[in-house]
Amino acid sequence: MAQRRIGIIVNGASGRMGYRQHLVRSLLAIRDQGGVQLADGDTLMPDLLLVGRNEEKLRTIAERHGLENWTTDVDAALEQDDYEVYFDALVTNLRLDNLKKAIAAGKAIYTEKPTAETFEDALELARLAKDAGTVSGVVHDKLYLPGLLKLRRLIDAGFFGEILSVRGEFGYWVYEGDWQAAQRPSWNYRSEDGGGIVADMFPHWNYVIEDLFGRIVDVYAQTATHIGTRWDEQGREYAATADDAAYGIFRLENGTVVQMNSSWDVRVHRDELVEFQVDGTKGSAVVGLHGARIQPREATPKPVWNPDVRDGHDYRGDWIEVPDNEVFDNGFKVQWEDFLRHYVEGRPYPFDLLAGARGVRLAEIGLKSAAEGRRIELDVLEG
Repeated sequence: MAQRRIGIIVNGASGRMGYRQHLVRSLLAIRDQGGVQLADGDTLMPDLLLVGRNEEKLRTIAERHGLENWTTDVDAALEQDDYEVYFDALVTNLRLDNLKKAIAAGKAIYTEKPTAETFEDALELARLAKDAGTVSGVVHDKLYLPGLLKLRRLIDAGFFGEILSVRGEFGYWVYEGDWQAAQRPSWNYRSEDGGGIVADMFPHWNYVIEDLFGRIVDVYAQTATHIGTRWDEQGREYAATADDAAYGIFRLENGTVVQMNSSWDVRVHRDELVEFQVDGTKGSAVVGLHGARIQPREATPKPVWNPDVRDGHDYRGDWIEVPDNEVFDNGFKVQWEDFLRHYVEGRPYPFDLLAGARGVRLAEIGLKSAAEGRRIELDVLEG
């Protein structure tokens, strides 16, 4: 058994997602645990090269975490042959050119999503990577979270029988920024800067639906900008031009119907910020990012509709909590480990740039459906 080094360029290391989720909670956590365990018994230790636009921020981060290698010059980073993986956590409108350069430089690619601002560009990235023989991966973090891992167990065990429908609720109240600071960046609410809840969340819904329930064959969506005026990080008023809520219906190849409500204008009355209710012939489940509750057919109550009489039945009490049965690690970290194992062991990685392109397409088609007021079909998209 030996320890093997792998050089990783982390572009966007000083950004919110790049720093908190990917650097601190994933790559540095992997370093601190002694690396990634491989099938042959070796361990893989990340050697990080941080890239960002702010020299002072990078220096501070590097010193804080005992890292020596950082630069504000992404081109110089890509020229270093001993750093073979390029990771991108930049804002979406800066991602395309950097991914193209990284592919041209022969790097393996791991990237946040959306992979591009348009489906055409996202598909071009996937094809460039395929033509170059580049191994690629796109962050599909929610599939690695405890709740959805429990849901996967239920599906694989045949708990649901035939899955009939899925209803998802995502969102929370994002402050406008006038009397209390907003908890999301202001660019999220400007379409000219790549903002919008469809662009942000539909790529997530695509991979969750696709991996757990089946291929999406058509989409109908409604979008809204419910709050038209917000205030930015400097307290300046601005016009919110991007959609801040979206209501989508997705029909799957197997007949399952998925409804997803996504909103930054909703006050939470659920156990988690996102929940999915899955209803099947043999049972149902309500699943969040961490918890999961089930109701099998044999334990389903038999309600009788009578609006004239108050119903005192405790319906929530009829559900059974699914136990963890294992220790769940940070989802971003687990996917990093999964991608690195696939890469160094030479195995195809399922969540590649083509999967990322399908997510961008769903967002683009969702916006088109809302603009045109019609259902739109999706063709099979394969490499």
